[in-house]
Amino acid sequence: MQILLIAFIGAIVISLAIVVFKSIAAPKKIDSVRKMLKAGKNQAAAKLAKQIVTKEPSDALAHYYLGKAYMADNRSELALMEFKFVSEHALFDAQLQEIPFRRDYAALLLKYNQLDAALREYLLLTKLDPKTADNFFKTGQIYEKQNRKDLALSVYKKCLALDPKNAKAHASVGYILFQAKQINEAKKELDLAIRLNPETYSCYYYMGKLLKDAKDFGGAVKAFDKAQRDSEYKQKALIERATCYMMANRMDNAQIDLQRAIELDKEGTNNDTLYARYFLATCFEKSHKIEKAIEQWEAIYSKNRSFRDVSSKLQEYKDLQSNDNLKDYLTCSDQEFTEICKNAITKVMKMNPQQVESKKYGCQIIATESASGDWMNMRKQSFFIRFYREPDPLEEGPVREALDKAKASNCAKTYILASAGFARPAQAFAENRPIELIGKDKLQSLLSQASK
Repeated sequence: MQILLIAFIGAIVISLAIVVFKSIAAPKKIDSVRKMLKAGKNQAAAKLAKQIVTKEPSDALAHYYLGKAYMADNRSELALMEFKFVSEHALFDAQLQEIPFRRDYAALLLKYNQLDAALREYLLLTKLDPKTADNFFKTGQIYEKQNRKDLALSVYKKCLALDPKNAKAHASVGYILFQAKQINEAKKELDLAIRLNPETYSCYYYMGKLLKDAKDFGGAVKAFDKAQRDSEYKQKALIERATCYMMANRMDNAQIDLQRAIELDKEGTNNDTLYARYFLATCFEKSHKIEKAIEQWEAIYSKNRSFRDVSSKLQEYKDLQSNDNLKDYLTCSDQEFTEICKNAITKVMKMNPQQVESKKYGCQIIATESASGDWMNMRKQSFFIRFYREPDPLEEGPVREALDKAKASNCAKTYILASAGFARPAQAFAENRPIELIGKDKLQSLLSQASK
């Protein structure tokens, strides 16, 4: 019995010794991890922290420092997994402080676009640390991404109450006001943001958007130039500047910017990249480089089949693959185009071109009816004819204007031929008037007959 008692007491002493040793050794190991991180030995820190976690899977502090080591070593996905464990299991204290942890965890969630989870963390931070303006700013950014503009505006204002000189917050408020059509208030906020920090280049992006909507394309282009210095806004700024060039009909400049914007996204999956390709296709289409436009639409379609009207565009130009006449009509040079139009009038419409003018939209011709036999000496009727190869259906305005021009030129009838067809208001206007609208199908037939 005495021997058993001694053995029992010995076992207890050994167990207590092990517990005491572990309680002393574990903090020392954690401290070693902390020192390694401070010295920049990230991989060694991760290795040691992983050893601790393997032996003590429930040690939240070890998981936290393993996450910190992964973050320092640019392995943020692994860090996020560790921080998720900490969030679910940790009891925060002086060693594992809640506010620094929540800040790191929220930033990682935001990085991986887990907006709802990130929002919960930042809202919690606004309660735990209500005097830090950045907590409100980040909350506003998430609300803005979720299109909850009223809530975003509210927390941005709380951010500015704490930090009135926060240029980015003023810029964000300015852009929300701009979207709400409160233009004067928006401009004040953006001007203030730029004065506070001329190097906050996101401000120039928002100012560019405002100037662009006000049709001040020169001012907008200058603002987007500066916005490109912010890597986050560079692609967006290039696309916006390109659209300014497009509106000013400077397609060559627009194409250069859009190509640069596309090249910034190596994977080609960014939604902004799809918009860059779409606008580039529009430039090619308006410049009658249809095959290049089709290349861009096909690239978009391979990533997103429901993107805008890309599917219908590809269907619309499908005829080009089998119809050389229509292809020539849409893609040839201006000089060749006028010859195609003259040939169609002479061979198929049986008229004699008298005045032929190359126009931005295509070609304008005043022609007379062909005379034969004894009718040669009679006064010939004149006809006003326009050929369009614009990418969009023709609206009422150009049709009305053509009819007015025809009347001024004493033409008996007006013909308008458009490869993209006509909008309903244009068709309604032409009814019961001396004007004939010839859409894609009839145009194809006419071109086919003229080529024989």
